Parts: sequence; structure tokens; C-alpha cells
Amino acid sequence: MATRELESKVFGWDVQFTYSETWIGYALFSLRVIMGWTFFYAGITKVLDPEWSVRGFLLHAIPEGNPFTGLWTVMANDWAWLLTPMNQVGLTLIGLALILGAFVRFSAFWGAVMMLFYWAAALPLENGLVIDDHIVYALLLFGLGAFGAGRILGLDDRIEELDIVEENPRLRLFLG
Repeated sequence: MATRELESKVFGWDVQFTYSETWIGYALFSLRVIMGWTFFYAGITKVLDPEWSVRGFLLHAIPEGNPFTGLWTVMANDWAWLLTPMNQVGLTLIGLALILGAFVRFSAFWGAVMMLFYWAAALPLENGLVIDDHIVYALLLFGLGAFGAGRILGLDDRIEELDIVEENPRLRLFLG
């Protein structure tokens, strides 16, 4: 089992530790697929339900005392026509991208953005001051993107070999 030393600066502190490349690979692959399934399932169930709309959530599931109640009401009344398909398709495509390991950084970024919106909609939190499952998911997605988890048994490894990516290295920002 291959091990490596990591030396870095985190919040101004020198950090160094030994880790197993093998177990990191298994962990990142598993987390990517599980997060992918979580998003895909949440999205596809909404896509397949012709009655589903963001209006129900935005008008009836926001906790009393939420500091953004006015925003959610406007979104439900004026923007449901756009937000409903964006939510359905966004969740589904983010999930597929994570499962397949394609465009992982791009999809992880947008998944984290969605989680932050869901977190804001859950305020005030019932079980915690600041942290809930949405923040955990957002940080997990950040980690998957930062590690380039799409390269571990994913399509990003293959996509990065395409001529278009070789000719346009900035495209790598979306991959990994």
C-alpha cells in the first residue's frame, strides 16, 4: 500500500502528515458516487413527478423566523416557472456528473451553491447554530472538487486527454 507525506500551510500553520494513497482513492471514489446518488435521486424523483414545484417548498417548508422569508416568497410567486425545472434538472445532472466522474469540479461547485441555498432556507436551524447537513454536503463537494475526484475511476481522466482540453488548458478548471 503506497503512502505519501503531505506538507502544506493551512490557515498559516505548517501541516504535515502521512496518508495512504489507496485508501484516499477508495474514500474519494465512494464519497463522489454516494453524493452523486444523493443528488441524482433527489432530482429524478422531482423530474418524474409532474405535480412537483418549488412553490410548495418555498411557501410551506420554510421555518418561521427565517431571515429570507421575503426572498423565498418572491421566488415562489414570480420565479417558480424557472426555478422548478432548474432545481429538477440541476439536481439530476449534478448527480449524474458525480456518479460518472465527469466535470466534477463544475458540478461540485454548483451542488455546493445549491446546498448553501437550502441551508439558508432552513434557517433558523432546529438542531444547531450554524452547521447542518447542507453545510456538510457543501464542504464535502468542495473537497471532491479540490481533490479532483473525477479522475479516480471517472470520465474526467479521459476527458482531460481530449485534444480540445489539451488546446484549451483552462477547461481543466471544470474537470477533475
